[in-house]
Amino acid sequence: MQRLIAGVHRFRNDEFGRYRALFRKLSQDGQNPHTLFITCSDSRVLAELITQSKPGDLFVVKNVGNIVPPASAVGSTNSTAAAIEFAVNVLKVNDVVVCGHSQCGAMDALLSEFVHSEELPHLSGWLEIARPVREVLARDYSHLTDPAARATAAAEENVLFALENLHSYPCVQQRLAAGSLHLHGWFFKINSAELFAYDPETNQFAPLVTTESGKP
Repeated sequence: MQRLIAGVHRFRNDEFGRYRALFRKLSQDGQNPHTLFITCSDSRVLAELITQSKPGDLFVVKNVGNIVPPASAVGSTNSTAAAIEFAVNVLKVNDVVVCGHSQCGAMDALLSEFVHSEELPHLSGWLEIARPVREVLARDYSHLTDPAARATAAAEENVLFALENLHSYPCVQQRLAAGSLHLHGWFFKINSAELFAYDPETNQFAPLVTTESGKP
């Protein structure tokens, strides 16, 4: 806790001056983010850091495993839906990025099925939403025997699963039909800080380039 408190004081005393005008503008005009960025709660994945974004640029949703439940999921399993509806319908973001990552503990848990509902009922229920990812791994990736390779494949398939579920939201459907919203699937490799984008034409994740061509 002392680290956090010290960091707050360092920001206020040493860094805030550089952002004073920006925060004043944001407080007066409100937020107008261009992108909804859905990523994992993993402490190593920081949306603003890896995209070098400023305050006000991104509307960030972090959850365990960057899972996007289908619109039909209700109650405690779909608080992410509120953020999707707010970002797409109210804030009118132009883009939605779902960003998975390497070494994802949620994907390890999903594949190993070590989560027991009696001990971790909320986590178990949340990961159950991504059961189709586990089924895809069993069906299409039986040739992968290395646990790390299977976890990476699961993380990438989970991003595609999230993009598929985004299409189930009426607000997303309407914006996509109007051509005013674009969906993107990304994968962040922690040890090299590389970002990969899903290209639907090749059905592969390729290194992210300045002019991203793949728009899922």
